[in-house]
Amino acid sequence: MTLFADLTADVVLPCLDEAAALPWVLEHIPVGWRAIVVDNGSIDGSADVARSLGATVVHEPRRGFGAACHAGLLAAESEYVCFCDCDGSLDPGLLPYLVRQVALGRTDLMLGRRRPQGRGAWPAHARAGNFALSRMLRRRTGVRLHDLGPLRAARRADLLALGLTDRRSGYPLEMVVRASDAGLTVTETDVPYLPRTGKSKVTGTWLGTWHAVRDMRAVLSQPTAALVPTEAAK
Repeated sequence: MTLFADLTADVVLPCLDEAAALPWVLEHIPVGWRAIVVDNGSIDGSADVARSLGATVVHEPRRGFGAACHAGLLAAESEYVCFCDCDGSLDPGLLPYLVRQVALGRTDLMLGRRRPQGRGAWPAHARAGNFALSRMLRRRTGVRLHDLGPLRAARRADLLALGLTDRRSGYPLEMVVRASDAGLTVTETDVPYLPRTGKSKVTGTWLGTWHAVRDMRAVLSQPTAALVPTEAAK
């Protein structure tokens, strides 16, 4: 019997108008795992599509990537929780490997380092912003990451204990910063990054990328003392 063959997790999928991508994404959720689609105000019927395909749908009225992610985290029940974009750019079928690394004690927070597959998968301005933030993260925490990718896995209890408060684009970075400050191990592994279905709401333009970088720089500017978790953020 394969080690951890029966390992399961909840997969949080923040969603804003991703009806076209949802069928492919949900088809690739590992068998026996629960997909939690967090609808963040879609007007294209995303919630109905997700529900019809068997996903658990959570509605988060507060706009923001972090708001959607955290609503999914609070709705999760499994010991392990994963996050994945809902636009078809990342394959949730890769998540079992990330979860196994956590279950084996090799890391506490496992991230997928995006490796673009084909032209247009990762715009130059988005890649440049990510590179700059990775360098700032290294200076702030000592954590050596090449990417702050959205494909990630960790124990639910560990994430809730971090007391994450950002509800915008800074949420993924805040998770890494607070995990490091709490003494958790953060690592990454290569994953293929595909051209997304539809237009990105965040990194599809220079302005969107700038807003994301601004949110994340605000997280990095917080003093270490402010990032010591007390209780799970509501």
